Amino acid sequence: MAGRKRKMPATMAAEAAEQVNKRNNQSNVKLTDEVTEPARCENNNNSRAETERSRYFTETELLRQHRLGEEFFKQPCISLAKAFLGKVLVRRCADGAELRGRVVETEAYLGGEDRASHSAGGRRTQRNTAMFMKPGTIYVYPIYGIYLCMNVSSEGDGAAVLLRSAEALQGQSVMRQLRAAQRKEGARQLKDRELCNGPAKLCQALSIPRCFDRRDLASDPEVWLEREPNASWAEPHDVVSASRIGIESHGEWAKKPWRFYLRGHPCVSVVNKEAERRQQYGNVMNDLSPSDVQQPDTGQNDVKGT
Repeated sequence: MAGRKRKMPATMAAEAAEQVNKRNNQSNVKLTDEVTEPARCENNNNSRAETERSRYFTETELLRQHRLGEEFFKQPCISLAKAFLGKVLVRRCADGAELRGRVVETEAYLGGEDRASHSAGGRRTQRNTAMFMKPGTIYVYPIYGIYLCMNVSSEGDGAAVLLRSAEALQGQSVMRQLRAAQRKEGARQLKDRELCNGPAKLCQALSIPRCFDRRDLASDPEVWLEREPNASWAEPHDVVSASRIGIESHGEWAKKPWRFYLRGHPCVSVVNKEAERRQQYGNVMNDLSPSDVQQPDTGQNDVKGT
């Protein structure tokens, strides 16, 4: 009848209620999805960020543990030249890849008193400025107009250490490409021991450019020196002292035994057998106790007759 509500059968009412509840549940599910999806993304992003931060701090901590700081370079020139042996020179390239080489040969140039040094007599020029800067400053200079050599300043006015040779440890394929770019086309492929076995070769293989001159090896983000925790090289008896190379015109200064290298290492540029023999003989004599050395007969122990 018009104006009077019609009663709905119980079964129809139940079905209608079920439909309403179903729609509400669907709506709630959709709403929940819309709210929680950004939250899940945010959680994932936070997790990734935390992982990146953890990895960054882990790498930084490892770097801090092994990287040699400015205190290492505050040594007299000869002492620093020896201390370099067995340490690892690291070059981080623009793409993040790292090249590593263990230093196996060095030369010391003592500054003003050393007539074979670029700073002989205290001479300062635009080229050798780095030699007069704080210990650990990189000094890169050209030779023969096309090659480069890498030095590091030490204590002492105008004193620096030349890095002569290194053993390639990481990134050999990249080093080989860098070296090949400076060689004649069709030249034979270099062996690993030949990649850095000379001062100019070292700069080529580790991509040390001229613009690294005057940078700080203790803090630079692209090149630094590390202590190798498990290194077995560079025990005192393994270090050979020999005359320096390529300075014959400097007379007596060319004979100074201020080149240092690791005995028996295949990456040393020039082996000095005579220096090794002299040093080995000296070490043997130093290791002997007084009782091992035959004393001259002075006759004092002879029994005198009456």
